[in-house]
Amino acid sequence: MFAKFIVMIPNLNNLKRPVVTALFLFFLAGAAKAHDPGLSAIRVRLRSAEIDVQLSFASNDLENALKSNGRGVQEILRDPMLEAFGQDALELKIDDRPLSMRSIETHADEFGSVIFQLVYDRNPGSDLRVVSHTLNLLSRGHRQYVSVVDEKGNKAGEKVLNASDCQLDVEVSSATQHSTLLQFVGLGVEHILAGYDHLVFLLGLLIVGAGFKDITKIISSFTAAHSVTLALSTLDVVHISPSFVEPLIAVSIIYVGLENILRRDLKRRWLLTFGFGLVHGFGFAAALRDVGIGSGSTAVIPLVSFNVGVELGQLSIAMVALPIIWRLRRRSVFVTRFAPACSAVIGIAGMAWLVERLLG
Repeated sequence: MFAKFIVMIPNLNNLKRPVVTALFLFFLAGAAKAHDPGLSAIRVRLRSAEIDVQLSFASNDLENALKSNGRGVQEILRDPMLEAFGQDALELKIDDRPLSMRSIETHADEFGSVIFQLVYDRNPGSDLRVVSHTLNLLSRGHRQYVSVVDEKGNKAGEKVLNASDCQLDVEVSSATQHSTLLQFVGLGVEHILAGYDHLVFLLGLLIVGAGFKDITKIISSFTAAHSVTLALSTLDVVHISPSFVEPLIAVSIIYVGLENILRRDLKRRWLLTFGFGLVHGFGFAAALRDVGIGSGSTAVIPLVSFNVGVELGQLSIAMVALPIIWRLRRRSVFVTRFAPACSAVIGIAGMAWLVERLLG
């Protein structure tokens, strides 16, 4: 497959080095400035006379929606616009009849997310519609995971919403289990492609152009490590605060960039990658927590599906990047100048993230 892909690449010998360098540095600079579009969660519990809804947002997503950047969670909770945001966030209907909101409360959880607790009066009927009105107020590409369960905890429906598809319809007269395996696979792919820190870390590992055997070890060790901590964190076996994990991910990027420049023998890099993979796994788990996936049997399918999506995203990047890197490394100027320059930019991006996460 790699050989066929290489044939499709234009003759790289005709590319001018400054152009290639500028394009690569432009890509990394853009990645360093970009932001994860974010995930949020809507959890709907059906009761005989009412419907309880828990709506959760990461604090930085709410800052953007309320147009008040740079504030902490407690400041957001005191924002006079917060309650109005929660009241307008959702529309619930049964058989096309709107439900009345009975009460609204807000608080922060242990992860620093802002939680809205909403209670609606339940009308008779069989068809429930949940419509989100917040997606157009949040970052472009933001996703919301919505799940509906009955009083016994049986799942009636679930879906990943976006700005162009912002409603879920559920038959509530007979709750049944529905699998969203493909949706969580897609969510995992989106997370690795939009998670620019993970993406830059992966490019830092690949830019050295190791052989196929070494690359296989590196990717396999990273996969095994982050799969372990992703599962432990998502299932609430191990809990580490994002305020500790996110700076460590930035440190891993800095280290890889410096190691690319300062070390020549990288054959045992897979051991280092395993250690940093454990850290990145906790970062991946934050994405599932943001959509309300926690401990319990219902977390297994989303967890496995999301992890598969992350791996597909990583492999797609490797399949595109590696043939180009291997072809470029045939030129000595790439090895002596271009690769170190790109590694320096990777390290600088990591430093910028580290400062941002320590001070944010």
